[in-house]
Amino acid sequence: MSTTSSTAAQAAKPLTKKELQKFKELLEEKRRAVVDRARQTLTENMTLDPSDLPDEMDLASAEYTQSFEFRLRGRDKSLLSKLDLAIKKIDDGTFGNCESCDEPIGKKRLEARPETSLCIRCKEDQEREERTMG
Repeated sequence: MSTTSSTAAQAAKPLTKKELQKFKELLEEKRRAVVDRARQTLTENMTLDPSDLPDEMDLASAEYTQSFEFRLRGRDKSLLSKLDLAIKKIDDGTFGNCESCDEPIGKKRLEARPETSLCIRCKEDQEREERTMG
């Protein structure tokens, strides 16, 4: 283990019950927002009525916008899975530990992305690997 990672591990203190509760509330709030957006998409953006659109250009534009909305909702589906997993980890006591190296994830990173499953070092390694592979 490098000096940097052992220093980071020593600096990361276990989360208190109060902090865990704060993260759970934050995750649940983010989850509600994702579900609300999905419901809105289903009720407002699912149908295109060609009679509402005067010409083919308007129809094409509306179809493109609808397709874009669905791609965004696909990303929301992935986010929803991550949020659910993070909430489950709070409940089972494993929240805040990196899935790759099992070191504690820094509190600032959790505050920025509470659904994260990787510490910053492992996330940077993953992104570096993706750039070289892709």
